[in-house]
Amino acid sequence: METKLPFPVRRGKVRDVYDVADDLLLIVATDRISAFDCVMPNGIPEKGRLLTALSHFWFELLKDVVPNHLVTVDVKRMPDKIKKHEQAIAGRSMLVKKTKVIPIECVARGFLAGSAWSEYSKTGVVCGLKLAPGLRQCSPLPQTVFTPATKAQTGHDQNISFDQMKEAVGEELSNQLRSLTLELYSRAAAHAKTRGVIIADTKFEFGQLPDGSVILIDEILTPDSSRFWPLSEYEVGHDQPSFDKQYVRNWLSAQDWNKKPPAPALPAEVVVGTKQRYIDAFEKVTGQSWLVRKMASG
Repeated sequence: METKLPFPVRRGKVRDVYDVADDLLLIVATDRISAFDCVMPNGIPEKGRLLTALSHFWFELLKDVVPNHLVTVDVKRMPDKIKKHEQAIAGRSMLVKKTKVIPIECVARGFLAGSAWSEYSKTGVVCGLKLAPGLRQCSPLPQTVFTPATKAQTGHDQNISFDQMKEAVGEELSNQLRSLTLELYSRAAAHAKTRGVIIADTKFEFGQLPDGSVILIDEILTPDSSRFWPLSEYEVGHDQPSFDKQYVRNWLSAQDWNKKPPAPALPAEVVVGTKQRYIDAFEKVTGQSWLVRKMASG
């Protein structure tokens, strides 16, 4: 679903961000889906609503760890110039505080997967951190590690060491962000485990208000920014079944495609399968029925 509002907009791969006031932004989560830095020509129905609902859940659950940028997800409580577009954006939009974005992706890893596994398998090191020898793909790490990355406007984010992060944003802020990231991950992973879900890794973004205080921004702990694995099927030594867009990546990797635009259209079975995985993630993590929630919200 594409949404166009008559305000200045910054269009990302999967979200559109509108300037609505000096201190407020409107983030609209579309149904677009990206992989390998390419936006697919067809999206995943209801994806934007699912990610918004899941982010809202986590913002509420974790707001005692660090304040966040969320003002409201209820269009009826938004400024009048937004309310008139309620039909187009209800359920997929967040009114948020505007911040100075800190240009670091703050990644917490509890398991050895993805780019961390690829780096470790070659060097025994992940983002400058020497890990214990003998770990296998998807092994739990002896302790959660913080692996920052630069925020790229285009292309892949680049993993950096903590020392490089300190050079970029300062030692005090780096220490604060690392501490917050690890606490947020610990709290979220503990909750998810009670719901039968492993959060293997995730990323957070932070911003600063005019007074310099740090708050949590962007979306958080969704299938687009995290690896969610079913606890009941977890087994070390290979890729895990997942509730995230790894399903799309796996299908794309099997195609004769050079991972450059234009991307191939996703077949119906991949679209349906991906949507169901996002629904599974929402329902397992929140304990809520997606169908009931949709009916209640209209």
